[in-house]
Amino acid sequence: MRYYSTNKKARPATLEEAVVNGLAPDRGLYMPERIEKLPKEFFDAIDTMPFQDIACVVADAFFGEDIEKAELESIVRDTLSFDCPVVEVTGDIFSLELFHGPTLAFKDVGARFMARLLRHFISAKRGQTVNVLVATSGDTGSAVANGFLGVDGIHVYVLYPKGKVSKIQESQFTTLGRNITAIEVDGAFDDCQALVKNAFMDAELNRRMYLTSANSINVARFLPQAFYYFNAYARMKERGLADRLVVCVPSGNFGNITAGLFAREMGLPVERFIAANNANDVFYEYLATGEYNPRPSIQTIANAMDVGAPSNFARIYDLYGGDHARITSIVAGATYTDAQIREAMGECHAKTGYTLDPHGACGYRALAEGLRPGETGVFLETAHPAKFKDTVEDAIKASVDIPERLAKFMSGKKQSVGLSKEFADFKAFLMQE
Repeated sequence: MRYYSTNKKARPATLEEAVVNGLAPDRGLYMPERIEKLPKEFFDAIDTMPFQDIACVVADAFFGEDIEKAELESIVRDTLSFDCPVVEVTGDIFSLELFHGPTLAFKDVGARFMARLLRHFISAKRGQTVNVLVATSGDTGSAVANGFLGVDGIHVYVLYPKGKVSKIQESQFTTLGRNITAIEVDGAFDDCQALVKNAFMDAELNRRMYLTSANSINVARFLPQAFYYFNAYARMKERGLADRLVVCVPSGNFGNITAGLFAREMGLPVERFIAANNANDVFYEYLATGEYNPRPSIQTIANAMDVGAPSNFARIYDLYGGDHARITSIVAGATYTDAQIREAMGECHAKTGYTLDPHGACGYRALAEGLRPGETGVFLETAHPAKFKDTVEDAIKASVDIPERLAKFMSGKKQSVGLSKEFADFKAFLMQE
């Protein structure tokens, strides 16, 4: 399989080149040259298959031409050492719980897969360190850092906006040490993302260091997220509720919903998607007007979605040939203020007893308001509510227990490097490493 750039100016890359380089030389995002349709027999039997077996079939469609079957299955099964169950919230709204991994966030799936795939590719490059740069608005940093922790030949630099991630999220990547360096940037997430992209484009830096990215710009990060959409469909089919399925995705950088759209193009019978935004409503505005106007992000209580220039918009635009009418026929939008997010958490808990995190609350509310007669909705509960303990407890007027895994992170000592948002400072730091 070859991978082309969304900017259409770079030569096609192999899977290894796309994964190791992260971003195409023309600053575009890599896309697979084709999307394999999965056979009817697979969907006929999917409700009898466990999650890992489903994921192996999907992985083979993406990566089977480039990785030996037994090795690919080993990577998938090692990645998915935890379940992503579907839980009923109301009669027609269900939660796809993606917080059962090591860092209790959906990004564990993509980060763990990428770590294992990158390890597979660099096994022949011993003696050369691969430096992984990742910008985070919350959960990406912890998932990537923990996915790569202790992996020989890889050093991870996590860039995060000062004062704009929760203390629990921060503790998950600033207390690890070893091959993980946390960089606290005096700016917003968009500034962190810009530093990463500029690093890839800097010729001098790339002569000195072997750089790659673990953000959702990397195909090895976002494509594996398709696994759990197929699992959600399978579990809903088991219940006899998959005929008119709507999937709602809390969206920030749009890698997660892009993976869902890829799944649909592979034949997954999802009727439509809803992209649920917080106050950062650039995509919502695009759906309404056809105009894409990125702008600085706004800080909200659903901080992992605080993105004003979503990178993966380029992939969605490319996937549908820039056809606005086609995109809006498949994807609807919703946007919520902090007050509305708090209200959704409180009302859901009071009515159902189910505890939402702020991101899942956007997904739940969008379904509660946007489902049509006869439809059944699944929203992605992207992180454990304890990661936003104070915010959630204030909204639901009840306590939230902290899982043991989170408590261990919180007891660690913070280790981070403070930097400005200027690229010159970031480059100088990397050059002296």
